[in-house]
Amino acid sequence: MSDSDLLFTPATKAAGLIGAKKLSPVEYLDAVLSAAATTQSKLNCFREIMEDDARRDARRAEEAVMRGDSLGPLHGVPVSVKDLVDVKGVPTRHGSAIFESNPPAAADDILVKRLRDAGAIVFAKATTPEFGNKGLTDGPSFGITRNPWNLERTPGGSSGGGAAAVAAGLGPLSLGTDGAGSVRGPASCSGLVGLKPTLGVVPYNTTRDAFGNNIYAGPLSRTITDAAVMHSVLAGPSEKDPWALSSAGQRPLSPRLSGEDLSGVRIGYVELCANPRIASDVRTNTRAALAVWEAMGAEVEEVTEKIDWIEYEGRVLYQAGFAVSCAQYLPKWANQMDPVTLAFMQRGDTFTLADFRNAQFARTVLFRKIQTLFERYDFIVTPTNARTALDVTHDAANDDVIIEGVKCGITRQGWTSYQYPFNLTGHPAMAVPSGFGADGLPTSVQIVGKWQAETDVLRLGALLERARPWAQHRPEFLTA
Repeated sequence: MSDSDLLFTPATKAAGLIGAKKLSPVEYLDAVLSAAATTQSKLNCFREIMEDDARRDARRAEEAVMRGDSLGPLHGVPVSVKDLVDVKGVPTRHGSAIFESNPPAAADDILVKRLRDAGAIVFAKATTPEFGNKGLTDGPSFGITRNPWNLERTPGGSSGGGAAAVAAGLGPLSLGTDGAGSVRGPASCSGLVGLKPTLGVVPYNTTRDAFGNNIYAGPLSRTITDAAVMHSVLAGPSEKDPWALSSAGQRPLSPRLSGEDLSGVRIGYVELCANPRIASDVRTNTRAALAVWEAMGAEVEEVTEKIDWIEYEGRVLYQAGFAVSCAQYLPKWANQMDPVTLAFMQRGDTFTLADFRNAQFARTVLFRKIQTLFERYDFIVTPTNARTALDVTHDAANDDVIIEGVKCGITRQGWTSYQYPFNLTGHPAMAVPSGFGADGLPTSVQIVGKWQAETDVLRLGALLERARPWAQHRPEFLTA
Protein backbone atom coordinates (compact mmCIF):
# COMPACT_ATOMS: atom_id res chain seq x y z
CA MET A 1 0.00 0.00 0.00
CA SER A 2 1.37 3.44 -0.91
CA ASP A 3 1.73 6.08 1.79
CA SER A 4 -0.96 8.11 0.03
CA ASP A 5 -3.44 5.23 0.19
CA LEU A 6 -2.45 4.48 3.78
CA LEU A 7 -3.20 8.05 4.84
CA PHE A 8 -6.75 7.71 3.55
CA THR A 9 -7.36 4.25 4.96
CA PRO A 10 -10.22 4.23 7.51
CA ALA A 11 -9.15 3.92 11.12
CA THR A 12 -11.04 0.67 11.63
CA LYS A 13 -9.42 -0.94 8.60
CA ALA A 14 -5.96 0.24 9.69
CA ALA A 15 -6.53 -1.15 13.19
CA GLY A 16 -7.53 -4.48 11.64
CA LEU A 17 -4.38 -4.56 9.52
CA ILE A 18 -2.28 -3.75 12.58
CA GLY A 19 -3.91 -6.53 14.59
CA ALA A 20 -3.25 -8.97 11.73
CA LYS A 21 0.44 -7.90 11.62
CA LYS A 22 -0.01 -6.56 8.10
CA LEU A 23 0.66 -2.94 9.06
CA SER A 24 3.25 -1.61 11.46
CA PRO A 25 2.06 1.12 13.86
CA VAL A 26 5.54 2.63 13.59
CA GLU A 27 5.40 2.80 9.79
CA TYR A 28 1.83 4.10 9.90
CA LEU A 29 2.80 6.93 12.25
CA ASP A 30 5.89 7.68 10.15
CA ALA A 31 3.65 8.20 7.12
CA VAL A 32 1.35 10.55 9.04
CA LEU A 33 4.23 12.56 10.54
CA SER A 34 5.93 12.85 7.15
CA ALA A 35 2.72 14.12 5.53
CA ALA A 36 2.14 16.53 8.42
CA ALA A 37 5.65 17.97 8.00
CA THR A 38 4.96 18.52 4.30
CA THR A 39 1.52 20.09 4.64
CA GLN A 40 1.64 21.99 7.94
CA SER A 41 2.99 25.15 6.31
CA LYS A 42 -0.01 25.17 3.94
CA LEU A 43 -2.77 24.10 6.30
CA ASN A 44 -1.54 25.27 9.72
CA CYS A 45 -3.82 22.68 11.33
CA PHE A 46 -1.63 21.67 14.29
CA ARG A 47 -0.66 23.73 17.31
CA GLU A 48 1.88 21.14 18.37
CA ILE A 49 3.07 17.79 17.05
CA MET A 50 4.26 15.46 19.82
CA GLU A 51 6.64 13.53 17.59
CA ASP A 52 8.85 11.95 20.24
CA ASP A 53 6.00 10.83 22.50
CA ALA A 54 4.00 9.53 19.54
CA ARG A 55 6.95 7.51 18.21
CA ARG A 56 7.45 6.00 21.66
CA ASP A 57 3.77 5.04 21.85
CA ALA A 58 3.85 3.59 18.32
CA ARG A 59 6.81 1.38 19.23
CA ARG A 60 4.95 0.18 22.31
CA ALA A 61 1.87 -0.50 20.19
CA GLU A 62 3.96 -2.60 17.82
CA GLU A 63 5.52 -4.52 20.69
CA ALA A 64 2.03 -5.28 22.04
CA VAL A 65 1.03 -6.70 18.67
CA MET A 66 4.12 -8.88 18.50
CA ARG A 67 3.52 -10.19 22.03
CA GLY A 68 -0.03 -11.15 21.12
CA ASP A 69 -1.61 -8.82 23.69
CA SER A 70 -5.31 -8.06 23.64
CA LEU A 71 -5.73 -4.98 21.46
CA GLY A 72 -8.20 -2.11 21.65
CA PRO A 73 -10.41 -1.04 18.72
CA LEU A 74 -8.09 1.85 17.77
CA HIS A 75 -4.79 0.09 18.41
CA GLY A 76 -1.96 1.91 16.63
CA VAL A 77 -4.23 4.51 15.01
CA PRO A 78 -2.90 8.13 15.01
CA VAL A 79 -5.39 10.62 16.47
CA SER A 80 -5.18 14.39 16.95
CA VAL A 81 -6.84 16.26 19.82
CA LYS A 82 -8.27 19.77 19.81
CA ASP A 83 -6.25 22.30 21.79
CA LEU A 84 -9.04 22.82 24.31
CA VAL A 85 -8.53 19.31 25.71
CA ASP A 86 -5.67 18.35 28.04
CA VAL A 87 -3.00 15.96 26.83
CA LYS A 88 -0.45 15.03 29.49
CA GLY A 89 2.94 16.65 29.00
CA VAL A 90 1.73 19.25 26.48
CA PRO A 91 0.46 22.79 27.12
CA THR A 92 -3.25 23.41 26.53
CA ARG A 93 -3.20 26.85 24.90
CA HIS A 94 -6.93 27.23 24.20
CA GLY A 95 -6.10 28.95 20.91
CA SER A 96 -5.09 32.04 22.86
CA ALA A 97 -1.96 34.11 23.47
CA ILE A 98 -3.08 34.23 27.10
CA PHE A 99 -2.05 30.59 27.51
CA GLU A 100 0.88 30.52 25.12
CA SER A 101 3.24 29.79 28.02
CA ASN A 102 0.91 27.45 29.86
CA PRO A 103 2.77 24.66 31.66
CA PRO A 104 2.36 21.14 30.29
CA ALA A 105 -0.86 19.46 31.41
CA ALA A 106 -0.30 17.22 34.42
CA ALA A 107 -2.73 14.54 33.23
CA ASP A 108 -4.76 13.45 30.25
CA ASP A 109 -8.38 14.52 30.02
CA ILE A 110 -10.72 11.56 30.59
CA LEU A 111 -11.46 11.39 26.86
CA VAL A 112 -7.79 11.31 25.91
CA LYS A 113 -7.28 8.57 28.47
CA ARG A 114 -10.12 6.57 26.89
CA LEU A 115 -8.57 7.00 23.44
CA ARG A 116 -5.21 5.79 24.74
CA ASP A 117 -6.87 2.85 26.51
CA ALA A 118 -8.39 1.92 23.13
CA GLY A 119 -4.88 1.87 21.64
CA ALA A 120 -4.89 5.22 19.83
CA ILE A 121 -1.62 7.10 19.29
CA VAL A 122 -2.20 10.75 20.26
CA PHE A 123 0.25 12.60 18.04
CA ALA A 124 -0.85 16.26 17.75
CA LYS A 125 -2.83 19.12 19.26
CA ALA A 126 -5.10 20.60 16.58
CA THR A 127 -5.75 24.32 16.23
CA THR A 128 -8.83 26.07 17.55
CA PRO A 129 -9.83 29.75 17.62
CA GLU A 130 -9.53 31.47 20.98
CA PHE A 131 -11.58 29.49 23.53
CA GLY A 132 -13.40 27.88 20.58
CA ASN A 133 -15.18 31.18 19.99
CA LYS A 134 -16.30 31.02 16.34
CA GLY A 135 -17.08 29.02 13.21
CA LEU A 136 -13.70 29.71 11.59
CA THR A 137 -10.28 28.64 12.85
CA ASP A 138 -7.80 31.50 13.11
CA GLY A 139 -6.36 33.72 15.80
CA PRO A 140 -3.61 36.21 16.63
CA SER A 141 -1.57 33.60 18.47
CA PHE A 142 -1.25 31.03 15.66
CA GLY A 143 -2.49 32.49 12.36
CA ILE A 144 -4.98 30.98 9.91
CA THR A 145 -5.94 27.33 9.52
CA ARG A 146 -6.95 26.54 5.94
CA ASN A 147 -9.27 24.10 4.22
CA PRO A 148 -7.53 21.33 2.22
CA TRP A 149 -10.25 21.52 -0.44
CA ASN A 150 -9.45 25.18 -1.10
CA LEU A 151 -6.71 26.98 0.80
CA GLU A 152 -8.55 30.31 0.57
CA ARG A 153 -11.50 28.89 2.51
CA THR A 154 -11.92 28.02 6.18
CA PRO A 155 -12.21 24.42 7.38
CA GLY A 156 -14.84 25.75 9.78
CA GLY A 157 -14.54 26.14 13.52
CA SER A 158 -13.93 25.77 16.20
CA SER A 159 -12.63 22.22 15.65
CA GLY A 160 -11.19 23.37 12.34
CA GLY A 161 -7.64 22.16 12.88
CA GLY A 162 -8.77 18.60 13.45
CA ALA A 163 -11.14 18.75 10.48
CA ALA A 164 -8.43 20.04 8.15
CA ALA A 165 -6.08 17.32 9.38
CA VAL A 166 -8.51 14.44 8.83
CA ALA A 167 -9.59 15.79 5.44
CA ALA A 168 -5.92 15.95 4.39
CA GLY A 169 -5.14 12.42 5.59
CA LEU A 170 -3.17 13.54 8.67
CA GLY A 171 -4.61 10.88 10.93
CA PRO A 172 -8.02 9.32 10.25
CA LEU A 173 -9.59 10.67 13.46
CA SER A 174 -9.61 13.84 15.51
CA LEU A 175 -11.24 14.61 18.85
CA GLY A 176 -13.30 17.79 18.56
CA THR A 177 -15.56 19.75 20.87
CA ASP A 178 -18.91 21.31 20.01
CA GLY A 179 -20.39 24.25 21.92
CA ALA A 180 -22.49 25.73 19.11
CA GLY A 181 -21.75 23.42 16.17
CA SER A 182 -17.96 23.22 16.47
CA VAL A 183 -17.72 19.57 15.38
CA ARG A 184 -20.53 19.57 12.81
CA GLY A 185 -19.59 22.87 11.13
CA PRO A 186 -15.99 21.82 10.40
CA ALA A 187 -17.23 18.42 9.23
CA SER A 188 -19.55 20.20 6.81
CA CYS A 189 -16.82 22.49 5.48
CA SER A 190 -14.27 19.70 5.14
CA GLY A 191 -16.22 16.73 3.75
CA LEU A 192 -16.27 14.69 6.97
CA VAL A 193 -18.51 12.97 9.47
CA GLY A 194 -18.90 14.91 12.71
CA LEU A 195 -20.98 13.62 15.62
CA LYS A 196 -22.28 15.67 18.54
CA PRO A 197 -23.65 13.17 21.08
CA THR A 198 -26.62 13.41 23.41
CA LEU A 199 -26.00 15.50 26.49
CA GLY A 200 -24.40 13.18 29.05
CA VAL A 201 -23.54 10.23 26.80
CA VAL A 202 -19.93 11.44 26.45
CA PRO A 203 -18.61 13.28 29.53
CA TYR A 204 -17.30 16.83 29.31
CA ASN A 205 -15.45 17.22 32.59
CA THR A 206 -13.92 20.64 31.96
CA THR A 207 -17.02 22.77 31.40
CA ARG A 208 -17.38 25.57 33.92
CA ASP A 209 -21.17 25.15 34.11
CA ALA A 210 -21.73 21.43 34.46
CA PHE A 211 -25.46 21.65 35.13
CA GLY A 212 -26.20 24.16 32.36
CA ASN A 213 -23.76 22.56 29.94
CA ASN A 214 -24.10 22.98 26.17
CA ILE A 215 -20.60 21.75 25.21
CA TYR A 216 -19.95 18.24 23.87
CA ALA A 217 -17.02 16.19 22.57
CA GLY A 218 -17.14 14.00 19.51
CA PRO A 219 -15.29 12.47 16.57
CA LEU A 220 -14.27 13.90 13.24
CA SER A 221 -13.73 11.14 10.68
CA ARG A 222 -14.03 10.27 7.01
CA THR A 223 -16.41 7.33 7.52
CA ILE A 224 -19.47 6.54 9.61
CA THR A 225 -17.90 3.37 11.01
CA ASP A 226 -14.84 5.27 12.22
CA ALA A 227 -17.09 7.83 13.92
CA ALA A 228 -19.15 5.06 15.52
CA VAL A 229 -16.11 3.24 16.90
CA MET A 230 -14.51 6.42 18.26
CA HIS A 231 -17.81 7.49 19.80
CA SER A 232 -18.15 4.11 21.52
CA VAL A 233 -14.68 4.59 22.99
CA LEU A 234 -15.54 8.05 24.34
CA ALA A 235 -18.97 7.26 25.78
CA GLY A 236 -19.55 6.34 29.40
CA PRO A 237 -20.14 7.84 32.82
CA SER A 238 -17.82 10.19 34.69
CA GLU A 239 -17.87 11.16 38.33
CA LYS A 240 -17.18 14.81 37.41
CA ASP A 241 -20.02 15.33 34.93
CA PRO A 242 -23.51 15.18 36.48
CA TRP A 243 -25.16 14.55 33.10
CA ALA A 244 -22.78 11.70 32.27
CA LEU A 245 -23.05 10.34 35.80
CA SER A 246 -26.83 10.08 35.53
CA SER A 247 -27.07 9.14 31.84
CA ALA A 248 -28.93 5.97 30.97
CA GLY A 249 -26.50 5.42 28.11
CA GLN A 250 -27.44 4.87 24.51
CA ARG A 251 -30.56 3.19 23.18
CA PRO A 252 -30.12 -0.01 21.17
CA LEU A 253 -30.58 0.16 17.41
CA SER A 254 -34.23 0.51 16.43
CA PRO A 255 -35.32 -2.76 14.75
CA ARG A 256 -36.72 -0.87 11.75
CA LEU A 257 -33.18 0.31 10.95
CA SER A 258 -31.57 -3.12 11.04
CA GLY A 259 -31.85 -3.64 7.29
CA GLU A 260 -32.16 -1.40 4.26
CA ASP A 261 -35.95 -1.25 4.17
CA LEU A 262 -36.91 1.97 5.92
CA SER A 263 -40.66 1.44 5.65
CA GLY A 264 -42.30 3.07 8.66
CA VAL A 265 -39.36 5.36 9.38
CA ARG A 266 -40.47 9.00 9.50
CA ILE A 267 -38.14 11.89 8.69
CA GLY A 268 -39.03 15.54 9.30
CA TYR A 269 -37.13 17.88 6.98
CA VAL A 270 -36.36 21.42 8.15
CA GLU A 271 -35.05 23.56 5.29
CA LEU A 272 -34.58 26.82 7.21
CA CYS A 273 -33.95 27.46 10.88
CA ALA A 274 -33.05 31.03 11.91
CA ASN A 275 -31.35 31.59 8.55
CA PRO A 276 -33.26 33.51 5.87
CA ARG A 277 -31.78 31.64 2.91
CA ILE A 278 -30.11 28.42 1.75
CA ALA A 279 -27.74 28.08 -1.21
CA SER A 280 -29.33 26.25 -4.13
CA ASP A 281 -26.50 23.67 -4.32
CA VAL A 282 -26.86 22.87 -0.62
CA ARG A 283 -30.61 22.48 -1.07
CA THR A 284 -30.14 20.21 -4.09
CA ASN A 285 -27.67 17.96 -2.28
CA THR A 286 -29.79 17.83 0.87
CA ARG A 287 -32.86 16.80 -1.10
CA ALA A 288 -30.77 14.16 -2.90
CA ALA A 289 -29.89 12.68 0.49
CA LEU A 290 -33.54 12.69 1.51
CA ALA A 291 -34.39 10.97 -1.78
CA VAL A 292 -31.98 8.14 -0.91
CA TRP A 293 -33.84 7.41 2.31
CA GLU A 294 -37.20 7.85 0.57
CA ALA A 295 -36.16 5.28 -2.03
CA MET A 296 -35.54 2.87 0.85
CA GLY A 297 -39.11 3.36 2.05
CA ALA A 298 -38.80 6.20 4.56
CA GLU A 299 -41.55 8.82 4.79
CA VAL A 300 -40.08 12.31 4.34
CA GLU A 301 -42.22 15.29 5.31
CA GLU A 302 -41.24 18.93 5.37
CA VAL A 303 -41.77 20.54 8.77
CA THR A 304 -43.85 23.59 7.94
CA GLU A 305 -44.90 24.84 11.36
CA LYS A 306 -43.21 27.92 12.72
CA ILE A 307 -40.49 27.18 15.27
CA ASP A 308 -38.66 29.77 17.34
CA TRP A 309 -35.08 28.58 17.03
CA ILE A 310 -34.07 31.12 19.75
CA GLU A 311 -31.18 32.64 17.81
CA TYR A 312 -31.29 35.76 19.96
CA GLU A 313 -31.60 33.88 23.24
CA GLY A 314 -28.86 31.47 22.19
CA ARG A 315 -26.64 34.46 21.46
CA VAL A 316 -27.42 35.87 24.92
CA LEU A 317 -26.22 32.65 26.56
CA TYR A 318 -23.15 32.39 24.33
CA GLN A 319 -21.92 35.97 24.43
CA ALA A 320 -22.76 36.59 28.07
CA GLY A 321 -20.70 33.51 28.87
CA PHE A 322 -17.67 35.03 27.16
CA ALA A 323 -18.25 38.38 28.87
CA VAL A 324 -18.15 36.81 32.32
CA SER A 325 -15.52 34.08 31.84
CA CYS A 326 -13.00 36.25 29.98
CA ALA A 327 -13.35 39.50 31.94
CA GLN A 328 -10.39 38.51 34.12
CA TYR A 329 -8.06 38.62 31.10
CA LEU A 330 -8.86 42.11 29.82
CA PRO A 331 -6.51 44.23 31.95
CA LYS A 332 -3.40 42.38 30.77
CA TRP A 333 -4.32 40.68 27.52
CA ALA A 334 -6.92 42.74 25.66
CA ASN A 335 -4.51 43.84 22.94
CA GLN A 336 -3.47 40.24 22.24
CA MET A 337 -6.93 38.66 22.22
CA ASP A 338 -8.96 37.80 19.14
CA PRO A 339 -11.09 40.82 18.13
CA VAL A 340 -14.02 38.41 17.75
CA THR A 341 -13.70 37.39 21.41
CA LEU A 342 -13.64 41.05 22.42
CA ALA A 343 -16.68 41.84 20.27
CA PHE A 344 -18.64 38.94 21.77
CA MET A 345 -17.66 40.07 25.26
CA GLN A 346 -18.73 43.64 24.56
CA ARG A 347 -22.11 42.47 23.29
CA GLY A 348 -22.45 40.05 26.17
CA ASP A 349 -21.93 42.89 28.64
CA THR A 350 -25.07 44.62 27.37
CA PHE A 351 -27.40 41.79 28.38
CA THR A 352 -29.24 41.98 31.69
CA LEU A 353 -29.85 39.27 34.25
CA ALA A 354 -33.43 39.16 33.00
CA ASP A 355 -32.16 38.62 29.44
CA PHE A 356 -30.02 35.74 30.67
CA ARG A 357 -32.76 34.04 32.68
CA ASN A 358 -35.27 34.46 29.86
CA ALA A 359 -32.74 32.84 27.51
CA GLN A 360 -32.47 29.89 29.88
CA PHE A 361 -36.26 29.60 29.94
CA ALA A 362 -36.30 29.73 26.13
CA ARG A 363 -33.87 26.81 26.04
CA THR A 364 -36.42 24.70 27.90
CA VAL A 365 -39.20 25.78 25.52
CA LEU A 366 -37.10 24.81 22.51
CA PHE A 367 -36.27 21.42 24.04
CA ARG A 368 -39.95 20.68 24.56
CA LYS A 369 -40.79 21.79 21.02
CA ILE A 370 -38.21 19.40 19.57
CA GLN A 371 -39.53 16.63 21.80
CA THR A 372 -42.99 17.30 20.34
CA LEU A 373 -41.57 16.94 16.82
CA PHE A 374 -40.11 13.58 17.82
CA GLU A 375 -43.60 12.38 18.67
CA ARG A 376 -44.20 12.51 14.89
CA TYR A 377 -40.74 11.80 13.49
CA ASP A 378 -37.92 9.34 14.09
CA PHE A 379 -35.37 11.83 12.75
CA ILE A 380 -35.10 15.51 11.95
CA VAL A 381 -32.91 16.29 8.94
CA THR A 382 -31.53 19.68 7.96
CA PRO A 383 -28.60 21.00 5.96
CA THR A 384 -25.57 21.40 8.24
CA ASN A 385 -24.49 24.79 6.85
CA ALA A 386 -26.50 27.12 4.64
CA ARG A 387 -23.63 27.35 2.13
CA THR A 388 -20.13 25.99 1.56
CA ALA A 389 -17.06 27.16 3.49
CA LEU A 390 -16.48 30.89 3.94
CA ASP A 391 -13.32 32.73 2.93
CA VAL A 392 -10.57 32.63 5.54
CA THR A 393 -10.75 36.45 5.72
CA HIS A 394 -14.36 36.41 6.95
CA ASP A 395 -14.91 38.42 10.17
CA ALA A 396 -17.20 36.24 12.29
CA ALA A 397 -18.17 39.13 14.55
CA ASN A 398 -19.26 41.63 11.91
CA ASP A 399 -19.33 40.36 8.32
CA ASP A 400 -22.56 39.25 6.71
CA VAL A 401 -22.66 35.77 5.24
CA ILE A 402 -23.39 36.16 1.53
CA ILE A 403 -25.52 33.53 -0.19
CA GLU A 404 -26.07 33.97 -3.92
CA GLY A 405 -25.50 37.69 -3.60
CA VAL A 406 -27.81 38.19 -0.61
CA LYS A 407 -26.64 39.31 2.85
CA CYS A 408 -27.92 36.84 5.44
CA GLY A 409 -26.54 38.11 8.76
CA ILE A 410 -23.51 37.04 10.80
CA THR A 411 -22.42 33.41 10.87
CA ARG A 412 -24.84 32.05 13.49
CA GLN A 413 -27.74 33.79 11.70
CA GLY A 414 -26.89 33.13 8.07
CA TRP A 415 -24.60 30.09 7.97
CA THR A 416 -24.56 27.81 11.02
CA SER A 417 -28.08 28.35 12.36
CA TYR A 418 -28.93 24.65 11.94
CA GLN A 419 -26.34 23.62 14.51
CA TYR A 420 -26.56 25.52 17.80
CA PRO A 421 -30.22 24.67 18.60
CA PHE A 422 -29.24 21.07 19.28
CA ASN A 423 -26.43 22.10 21.61
CA LEU A 424 -29.17 23.74 23.64
CA THR A 425 -31.69 20.88 23.46
CA GLY A 426 -29.12 18.10 23.97
CA HIS A 427 -30.26 15.88 21.08
CA PRO A 428 -27.63 13.90 19.15
CA ALA A 429 -26.79 15.49 15.80
CA MET A 430 -24.42 14.33 13.09
CA ALA A 431 -23.06 16.04 9.98
CA VAL A 432 -22.47 13.77 7.00
CA PRO A 433 -21.27 14.73 3.51
CA SER A 434 -24.03 15.26 0.94
CA GLY A 435 -21.90 16.06 -2.11
CA PHE A 436 -20.05 19.04 -3.52
CA GLY A 437 -21.25 22.55 -4.22
CA ALA A 438 -20.92 24.56 -7.41
CA ASP A 439 -17.56 25.87 -6.13
CA GLY A 440 -16.19 22.33 -5.66
CA LEU A 441 -16.33 22.43 -1.85
CA PRO A 442 -18.17 19.89 0.30
CA THR A 443 -21.79 20.23 1.37
CA SER A 444 -23.38 18.41 4.27
CA VAL A 445 -26.63 17.17 5.74
CA GLN A 446 -27.39 17.04 9.47
CA ILE A 447 -29.21 14.08 11.03
CA VAL A 448 -30.79 14.76 14.43
CA GLY A 449 -32.10 11.91 16.56
CA LYS A 450 -34.03 11.32 19.73
CA TRP A 451 -32.17 11.57 23.03
CA GLN A 452 -29.62 8.75 23.39
CA ALA A 453 -30.37 7.49 19.87
CA GLU A 454 -26.83 7.91 18.52
CA THR A 455 -26.89 4.36 17.17
CA ASP A 456 -29.94 5.17 15.05
CA VAL A 457 -28.37 8.41 13.81
CA LEU A 458 -25.20 6.57 12.83
CA ARG A 459 -27.20 3.85 11.08
CA LEU A 460 -29.22 6.33 9.00
CA GLY A 461 -25.94 8.01 8.05
CA ALA A 462 -24.41 4.65 7.13
CA LEU A 463 -27.28 3.93 4.73
CA LEU A 464 -26.64 7.27 3.01
CA GLU A 465 -22.91 6.56 2.91
CA ARG A 466 -23.54 3.21 1.25
CA ALA A 467 -25.80 4.72 -1.42
CA ARG A 468 -23.71 7.87 -1.98
CA PRO A 469 -20.13 7.10 -0.84
CA TRP A 470 -17.80 10.01 -0.23
CA ALA A 471 -14.61 8.82 1.49
CA GLN A 472 -12.91 8.08 -1.85
CA HIS A 473 -12.62 11.81 -2.59
CA ARG A 474 -9.33 13.50 -1.72
CA PRO A 475 -8.38 17.20 -1.78
CA GLU A 476 -6.48 18.08 -4.95
CA PHE A 477 -3.89 20.23 -3.17
CA LEU A 478 -2.24 17.05 -1.92
CA THR A 479 -1.09 16.22 -5.44
CA ALA A 480 -0.59 19.78 -6.68
